[in-house]
Amino acid sequence: MQEDRILQLYKLGKELNWNADTDLDWDKPIGLADRDVRIFISGFSEYQPFLSMSTEEQDRFLAHMDAWTDSQFLHGEQGALLVASQLVSCAPTYNAKLYAASQTFDEARHVETFNRYLQKKAGIIYPIDGALKDIIDKILSDERWDLKFIGMQVVIEGLALAAFTTSKEYAQEGGFKKDMLELIIRDEARHVAFGIHYLSEYVKMLSDEEKEARAEFAYQACLVSRERLVPTDVFRNFGWDIEEARQVFLDGGALEHFRKLLFQRVIPNLRRIGLLTERIRPKFEALGILEYEDMPDDGDIDWAELSKPLYG
Repeated sequence: MQEDRILQLYKLGKELNWNADTDLDWDKPIGLADRDVRIFISGFSEYQPFLSMSTEEQDRFLAHMDAWTDSQFLHGEQGALLVASQLVSCAPTYNAKLYAASQTFDEARHVETFNRYLQKKAGIIYPIDGALKDIIDKILSDERWDLKFIGMQVVIEGLALAAFTTSKEYAQEGGFKKDMLELIIRDEARHVAFGIHYLSEYVKMLSDEEKEARAEFAYQACLVSRERLVPTDVFRNFGWDIEEARQVFLDGGALEHFRKLLFQRVIPNLRRIGLLTERIRPKFEALGILEYEDMPDDGDIDWAELSKPLYG
């Protein structure tokens, strides 16, 4: 049954390939969220260095904040491309190798699309955040195939899926960014489903010690991913006190809500595959994200939704 699902996900990937050149209208306006919404999300609506800026300078700051976030999406997709290519060789079954090959092409398309968006539409691109680089390097360098699945398919892809979905909700209807994210989200939903179905059966066969090691790995990946959402390069570019701005950013109510939402898929999925162990649960509770434990996971695939044609 598990192999049948994976094969079906592979077939869907073949059927629903899209082309950034022909399936996106690059002449459309970006269609970002309203200015007041973006200020609220930024967490600096009451921060004096931001308030002292002119309206034009505030808009430039918001554009850099948007570009920093999208740049991390790009770098995360680059990491996913490299990990997916590794899974082609190290995944232990034929169907998993086929799916990993199709995902590698998906990730290449995402990298191409985000890179083109940042260069041609946003006009700003930021380097990879140090914390994000650390976790991608750790996933890439670990020789155990199942830790690559856990780190990338469940944690990184799960966070990406939640972040893309939230960003799409803020984007304006009919704008380029919403169109772009809708296509990418379709792919990401398949990727996360693949990881859950492949890992669910495998984790059951592990010893308690092996299971705890993987639960700890997942927790560390979540911890780093949570902490990386701080655009210190933007603060530096605008001459702000980095530590002060970082604390204001982390304390912002809108950001805190957004950061928790990023885990509304990851936590239920870790529960589904058996990695939300009794030993690791208090650590997630301390992060304030265990509240998502009982939310629906991505293991129950909505085939009708995933099978919808790209348009129409």
